Amino acid sequence: MKKIITVSIVDDEADLREHIAGYLAAAGNIQCKSAYASGEEALKFLPGDNPDVILMDINLGDMDGIECVRQLTALMPEAQVLMLTVFDDTEKIFRALAAGASGYLLKRQSPKKLLEAIEEVCAGGSPMSAPIARKVVQSFKSTLPHSNKSAELSPQEHAVLVGLAEGLVYKQIADQLEVSIHTVRNYIRRIYEKLHVHTRTEAVVKFLNRKSSIQ
Repeated sequence: MKKIITVSIVDDEADLREHIAGYLAAAGNIQCKSAYASGEEALKFLPGDNPDVILMDINLGDMDGIECVRQLTALMPEAQVLMLTVFDDTEKIFRALAAGASGYLLKRQSPKKLLEAIEEVCAGGSPMSAPIARKVVQSFKSTLPHSNKSAELSPQEHAVLVGLAEGLVYKQIADQLEVSIHTVRNYIRRIYEKLHVHTRTEAVVKFLNRKSSIQ
């Protein structure tokens, strides 16, 4: 029997909150624990709710979802936040990841994909809608030639980092590179050392942000 995954929703559209809650209820192993219409409400109540996953919109009114994620990360370091938004521009994607989001989804994707993403983030992945993942990978490709020698990644390390950005879990990356999970962990350790970071999100954001610093 699958473990029940608890989810909280932060979105200012009441109809959408109800629709998402319905999708979750139909899944069987996913439970909607709470839903809030603003970032202020979320900051007040989510630490007490302590859900496994938080679905966060960006356009919330006075406090946008990215700032809410930034403050929630300080209050709930273990929180798994999935952005669920209509915005697909690169600047918002990078800001959300830098704030602490674990994945980035577009609202137009199917309920099935949303449920799969919730399970994926709980399994250690960083799910992204296909158009978002493509933008992330394109940014990797454009920044690679400009890497500093002091923090230059090997082709294998770069491939691992692209896999992390696409939301793959360690086993999927290992299968793609035809290496062991132990080898992937060693690559990730070296990536963290070279980029002076401690988490996969920090590694992805720091590497991608080189693009803006060199243009």
